[in-house]
Amino acid sequence: MGLHEVPVGTNHCMWNAITERTSIRKRLGTLDKRLFKAVADAHLPGFDHVLPRLSRAADNSLLWAVVAGGLALTGRRRMRRAATRGLLAISLASPVVNLLGKQAFARTRPSIVDFPLARLGKIPSSHSFPSGHSASAVAFATAVAMEAPARVAVPVAVTAGAVCFSRVYTGVHYPGDVLAGMALGLTAAVVTKRLWPGQTVIGEARVAATAPLIDLDPDGEGVVAVVNEAAGRDPGTAAAVAKVLPKAEVVEVQPGEDLMRRLREAAGRARVLAVAGGDGTMNCGAQVAIEHGLPLLPIPAGTFDHFARTLGLETIQEAVAAYRAGHVVSVDVGEVAGKVFLNTASLGIYPLVVDRREDWEKRIGKWPALVLAMADVLMHDRRPEELVVDGVRRRVWLLFAGNCAYESRGVAPTRRNRLEDGVLDVRLLTAASRLPRLRAMASTILGGVGLSRHYFQWRADTVHVSSPDQATREANERRAGLAHRARRALGGAATGRPERGAGGRAKAREGVRPAGVLRDLAAGPAGAAEESKGPKDAVRLARDGETFTATGPLVFSKRPRSLLVFRPIE
Repeated sequence: MGLHEVPVGTNHCMWNAITERTSIRKRLGTLDKRLFKAVADAHLPGFDHVLPRLSRAADNSLLWAVVAGGLALTGRRRMRRAATRGLLAISLASPVVNLLGKQAFARTRPSIVDFPLARLGKIPSSHSFPSGHSASAVAFATAVAMEAPARVAVPVAVTAGAVCFSRVYTGVHYPGDVLAGMALGLTAAVVTKRLWPGQTVIGEARVAATAPLIDLDPDGEGVVAVVNEAAGRDPGTAAAVAKVLPKAEVVEVQPGEDLMRRLREAAGRARVLAVAGGDGTMNCGAQVAIEHGLPLLPIPAGTFDHFARTLGLETIQEAVAAYRAGHVVSVDVGEVAGKVFLNTASLGIYPLVVDRREDWEKRIGKWPALVLAMADVLMHDRRPEELVVDGVRRRVWLLFAGNCAYESRGVAPTRRNRLEDGVLDVRLLTAASRLPRLRAMASTILGGVGLSRHYFQWRADTVHVSSPDQATREANERRAGLAHRARRALGGAATGRPERGAGGRAKAREGVRPAGVLRDLAAGPAGAAEESKGPKDAVRLARDGETFTATGPLVFSKRPRSLLVFRPIE
């Protein structure tokens, strides 16, 4: 058989396979046209006027933009997240359908011969497969269902289904086009969970139960509530707390005041320490509550309220109901540089972003300030930090330590199922060779997408971090200590010429170094001692959204079940 000859059997198999694929495609195409004809022949009273208008309303996703705006205007966090996720899903699905799918398949639109003119829609000039309207509708509805309650998600889903059916009912798509668009929309919505992980399911995180407090005054006698006016999203928080707990003492902390000082003063006269503010305020309250052995009543009044929401508290009324029920649980806290954290602590590029955001947010608002802060960090020549993490030298873009294990991969997780597991969730983004700033920032925002050898994740109860110079000083100090102990063991401080002991053995002489490994251990202790007197390196950290500067080697650690907090009864 020649070099270019192909066995007859192989040709036959290839031809059969091609013929079979063609036959399947034809059968599917025929079925698609039959279904389209059945819909064209159907007459649904009342739908001839409703569905064409609904189909036009969904042009360019205008209908879904209006729905998203309505959800956002409710002011509720879940509705805002649903709107944002829905628009994100559409932004993913629409380019895939219109720029890739339609160009790749180039399917012609259905024939409008004998189609009822009363409900015939405007025939687009683009190709038919897949349906862009259907992709956007299902993407938005699925994304909304991931965040919103059923009373909102179900009407949106019904509307999306009606839009999908309208594309066939108005004669602009075959049913197969619609089904393919729906599949792409569903996929886009699922992808948003990878790009933007979901928040903690309210109140479902596991905690450690304790005995309930049964001698609490329902009107709040013995409660001192500290309200941080600088962090509150509602200027009427203090008045609202005073209304629902009329016997409680309400302390308003104005911007610029020392929050920790006011908290410690309040704790000195409280049986229950209530704290109203965001996560940073709650962080300070937790530290003071632990110092004074008091239960903490978190009152959500910040922007994100991650900790309060994890406990199941979204409103002042829910917090007060948990207090009156006396339901107290114990949870873990993390600690770094003598300061506790309830959610996360980090170093690297994230504290820089927080610092820049805080510089601008009072003038232009938090979200615009966050965008400008990220742009500032990207434009300036930021380099990874040279650090030693658990004894390994690394170039670090970001080190994240979470209080208890978080779900999802990446350096920006948001969801926890437990608050008492005794571990730190450590995420490390490094620059093994050269990881551009843009990719490092994108990984921080998008949850670690596209990372491989630059990303590390593990769980531990402690993490040690130092600069290379600090690690060297510590190593030298350890060597000096070992050398000192070795000299003492050999008789160290004997002076003068060799003397004979009682057993006739020579005693060690002053100034004579021991040989071998002990001589190596003794080398350089004076230099190490001098070096250790130098200034220690400063590190910028963020904990629960607030930044601070720490010096010296850092230890991220756990304080298991050390904080008592009120939580709603499940």
